Amino acid sequence: MVTPLNANGPGGTKSHNLFLLLKDAIASGSLGPGSKIPGELKLAQEHNVSRVTVRRALQGLTDEGLIMRKPGVGTLVCDNPVGATVITASVSTLLPNMKKMGESSRVRLLEFSYGNPSEEIRNRLLLQAGDRTQRSVRVRSVEDKPFSYLTTHVPEQLALSYNEDELAKMPLFALLERSGVQLDHATQSISATLATREVADALGAAVGSALISLTRVVYDKSGQGVEHLHALYRPDRYRIEVDLCRAGSEDERYWQPLVADQK
Repeated sequence: MVTPLNANGPGGTKSHNLFLLLKDAIASGSLGPGSKIPGELKLAQEHNVSRVTVRRALQGLTDEGLIMRKPGVGTLVCDNPVGATVITASVSTLLPNMKKMGESSRVRLLEFSYGNPSEEIRNRLLLQAGDRTQRSVRVRSVEDKPFSYLTTHVPEQLALSYNEDELAKMPLFALLERSGVQLDHATQSISATLATREVADALGAAVGSALISLTRVVYDKSGQGVEHLHALYRPDRYRIEVDLCRAGSEDERYWQPLVADQK
């Protein structure tokens, strides 16, 4: 079931909003492979838009290889939609997932520079005033389809152990470990945001489309911050999972994250 569209909501034109709504339904499985898309008239009535608006939205889905028109049947969700490959990451196995992702995906380095980070990033990395970081912007892809837009900050003294060419070929955490850094723990927060023009162009997404927003700060065994990551993910190509187990006494049972060695 697709929730009716708020045609006056944020994110662009009415056809673009309907396109995003239907695309999200396909990505989430609400409209699974082989499902029949309602006809133009029904969609127009459900979402209080014109048939021209519906036609444009459906054309956008067709162009992305998500739906197809079948004579005598109607419009169907493709059995294997283009871009349906989804990267799954488990929160409970953070570092192994980072290694696996680095091996299974390709990276395109967009920016590589040194400078003074924002006060927030400096504080989270436990740096002193005036300390510089190496800032990079990378796009990761699987099967030539971009799924993440990554902005990282690494303290300058650590970043000097690798160069631009190496960062374009190797996972950042592997470069840090090569330099002798002993990764220990990380803090991570996850929310959502809308794609800006710059990010949308890099990810092959529409401006204003929903993205997963993740911020992670990694620390070494001494408690010093070694990496600040801000990652933006296409939700139709990236999924975050949290494995849970029951804990607590009989009277106060609750769910808690399942760590790797409990599996």
